[in-house]
Amino acid sequence: MKKSSIALITATVAALFAGNVFAEGKVVGVSWKVFQEERWKRDEAVIKGIVEANGDKYISADAQGSAAKQLTDVESLISQGADVLMIVPFDSEAIIPAVEQASAEGIPMISYDVQIEHKDALYITFDNVGVGRLMAQTMLDSGQTEGNFAFIKGDQGDPNATFLFEGIMEVLQPSIDSGAIKNVCETFTDGWKPENAQKNMEQCLTSQDNNVDAVISENDGMAGGVVAALEAQGMAGNVPVTGQDGDLAAINRVARGTQLVSVWKDSRALGKVAAEAALMLADGKAMSDVPGTAPFSGGKRGVEVTSILLEPTPITKSNVSAVIDAGWIDKAKACEGAMDGVDGC
Repeated sequence: MKKSSIALITATVAALFAGNVFAEGKVVGVSWKVFQEERWKRDEAVIKGIVEANGDKYISADAQGSAAKQLTDVESLISQGADVLMIVPFDSEAIIPAVEQASAEGIPMISYDVQIEHKDALYITFDNVGVGRLMAQTMLDSGQTEGNFAFIKGDQGDPNATFLFEGIMEVLQPSIDSGAIKNVCETFTDGWKPENAQKNMEQCLTSQDNNVDAVISENDGMAGGVVAALEAQGMAGNVPVTGQDGDLAAINRVARGTQLVSVWKDSRALGKVAAEAALMLADGKAMSDVPGTAPFSGGKRGVEVTSILLEPTPITKSNVSAVIDAGWIDKAKACEGAMDGVDGC
C-alpha cells in the first residue's frame, strides 16, 4: 500500500495554484456525518478557507448521525449545484444510492476520512490500518504485553472501525494466540458516541469483576467514555487506554496519565489535501492527476478505489510537545493537571 507524502502533495498543489490552473466560481459541497464532533470543525475551517480563497463557494450539510438524512443531504447539495462532493459517510453502504446519483450526473466525489467503496469516489484519509497498529504497538511498548484486554470498537457501519481493528490485530494476534493476552470484551459502539462507549465499558467491567488490564478504544471520544467508567471504579490511570484523533481533552488525559496514547491525525493536513484535490476535480482533472494517489482495495466489498493515505503520529507523555509546537493545542490546556515527566509540560 503506497503511502502519500504530504510535503510532495503540498508542493505540487502550491505549484498548481501559482499557475492559476483552478477555475474559479465552482461549488464544493460537503456532507458531514456528525458535525458536532470536535475534529470536523477543524477540518471544515481548512477546507472552507482554501475553497473560498480560490474564489469558489463552499456549501455543507450535517447528517446529524442519520444515514437517511445524509442521503437527502447529498441530493440537496447536488440540487444546489455542487461541482464536486466531499462526503464523510455515516454509513458507507447506505450512502451508495446518493453516490450512484452523483456518478450518473458526472459529479466527481471525495470520500473524506471514511471509505465509500465506489470507483468514482477518491478516498482521502489517514492510514487507518496503520492507526490501529500504532495504538496496539504503543500498548505493548508501554509494557502491557499480557493480561485481560477490552476492545471498544467504533460504529459497525463505519469501515474505519474494521480497518482499525485489522491493524490492532496484526500487532496483538500473536500474543492472543500464545495466551499472553486474553480478549475478554469486544464490542462495536453505536455512532462512536462517548456515552455508548462508557456503557460498553461499564458492562465489560461488570462481566469481568473489574479484572481488565488494558483497553483498546478506537477513538478519543470513546476513550473519554471508557475513562469515565474506569474512574467510577477507581481504576483510571491504572488501566492504559488508547485513542485517536488528537482531541484536546484526550491530549490532556495523556498528560494526566488516564490515557496512554492519542494517535494524532492532523485534520488540518487532511483538510488541506482534500480541499486542493476537490478544486482539481471540480476543474475537470481526473483522480489520477491528483498528486500522491494510489490504488486501495481494503474494503468489505473489495472494490478498488483511488486513494491518498496520510501518516498519523502517536502522542504519548513522551512527545506531547509535538502537538503544542504545532499549534494544535496550547500548553496550558495540554498540561493542566499533568503528571510529572510529561514532555512539553
